Amino acid sequence: MRLGFDAKRIFHNQSGLGNYGRDLVRILFDNNKKIKYVLFNPKKQNKIKWNIDKKIIESNPKGIWKYFSSLWRQGPINKEIKKNKIDIYHGLSAELPFRIKSKSIVTVHDLIFYRFPELYNPIDVLIHKIKIKHAVNNATRIVAISKQTKKDLISFLKVDKNKIHVIYQVCNPIFRKKITNSQKDLVVNKFKLPEKFVLFVGTLEKRKNPLIIARALKKSNYNMVFIGKLKNEGKNLKNYIRKNGMVSRVKFIHNISIEDLSIIYKIATVFCYPSIFEGFGIPIIEALSSGIPVITSKGGCFNEAGGPFSEYINPKDKDELRNKIDMIFNESIKKRRERAINGFKYLKKFDEKIISNQWINLYESIHMDE
Repeated sequence: MRLGFDAKRIFHNQSGLGNYGRDLVRILFDNNKKIKYVLFNPKKQNKIKWNIDKKIIESNPKGIWKYFSSLWRQGPINKEIKKNKIDIYHGLSAELPFRIKSKSIVTVHDLIFYRFPELYNPIDVLIHKIKIKHAVNNATRIVAISKQTKKDLISFLKVDKNKIHVIYQVCNPIFRKKITNSQKDLVVNKFKLPEKFVLFVGTLEKRKNPLIIARALKKSNYNMVFIGKLKNEGKNLKNYIRKNGMVSRVKFIHNISIEDLSIIYKIATVFCYPSIFEGFGIPIIEALSSGIPVITSKGGCFNEAGGPFSEYINPKDKDELRNKIDMIFNESIKKRRERAINGFKYLKKFDEKIISNQWINLYESIHMDE
């Protein structure tokens, strides 16, 4: 069986969708090397340093399509799919080429642009809707990364529930690795981190709601560390921190390596993720894998990711968030250890072997289906 993947974000997106694609191909290859894997990369100049095995094939645009890579993915890529004798083509981010002839799977991460269109440029919303409608209507099977996303596909796009499979995202194993005191000290000194702090990881945008953390901790002495790409809400957050005399207690970190990120998770006191809505919320899994307490939002997909041993709040209630942070900062070492152990137990459902087997079984069922 030969599997083809839309690898744009695998090679050109450092976080989010890029991590999803890289982790998926990695666990598939590690667990089944009999399958042939072909990555369709629209641009040869890769932004991401990702060491792929020599047995994994990379396919790039030919001729004039080298200069029109975005258009290549929308249709002309079909010629390369046929040339590479692909049995199943996998669109990793809610897209499939138009007029695709091979069997196909599309992964849908979320339908946020249906729920909150006001957060996007109207043209982008229109393009997203055209692409996802085409993908779900033409895919052989659809994979949702959470039960919440499956519900949204049924609700917003009227997709047949029997066509949708829920397969969770895995977490990079680096977040489970233990660290030495010297590794910890190096990162603490590199980023000038405080002894105890509240951690947020994610794009600093309105939907992810990082400002509520600063508002909750305005009258406290707690330190905060925000890691992620700075968007408009990040600028609002910085302005709020400056106006309220909190600059000395807050640190912003951008463009961090996954190695340094994994260590910061492990030395944080608590991870706060008060997002309004997500397709899944992989930072929650990263935090639990790192053994630190998690506070996240009630409802949506958050309970799927956080499990029964995380704490949940109304993402608009700063006082509730402050109370949960106080509680965790004042917990005993024994209680924190119990949280970590229970979190690790919950994470077994996201085990790489289990997830890779779910994928391989799905690919094989499609391949065998006439």
